[in-house]
Amino acid sequence: MGAETGKPVTSLPESEKAPQEGAADEAAESRSARPDRAGLLIAGAASAACAGLVLYGVLDSRQDDSTPERRVPTAAVTYEVTGTGTADITYQARSESGKAVTVKAAALPWRKTVPVPLGRDPIVNVVLGASGGQARCTLTIRGQYIQGATANGQFGRATCTGTLPRPGAAHSEG
Repeated sequence: MGAETGKPVTSLPESEKAPQEGAADEAAESRSARPDRAGLLIAGAASAACAGLVLYGVLDSRQDDSTPERRVPTAAVTYEVTGTGTADITYQARSESGKAVTVKAAALPWRKTVPVPLGRDPIVNVVLGASGGQARCTLTIRGQYIQGATANGQFGRATCTGTLPRPGAAHSEG
């Protein structure tokens, strides 16, 4: 009980007490600790713009026109292997690196027309299997017969080659 009034004294919870100087300082400090929304919006917009530019660069499928695509002139070469059974066939096709293409156990007869870069020598190589037999390779360039060869017997071999002019060299086309 209160000494002067004779009424009971009740204590107020902390949240209902009148603000004091320390509470005002805490509220101001709390506001300054929150991030500035304008700053967040600017940072978000800048991030979105950067992401858009990166995606544009990745997805832009146009090629740089300053470096034209290098095109190597070619000649149509037909490789043909006749016979029965199967054979391993290796031939030169459109490959600037000079790597040949190999077809393992190709069923005969076999025929392939491919573009071969000028300056590369067209070649077809035939290797018969363990069962042997007979196979004949022929090579034509631009429809003109160049060479033929025959492979006989077990693991028999035959090779047909030709010569193409170097790029820029004078040659007649029919």
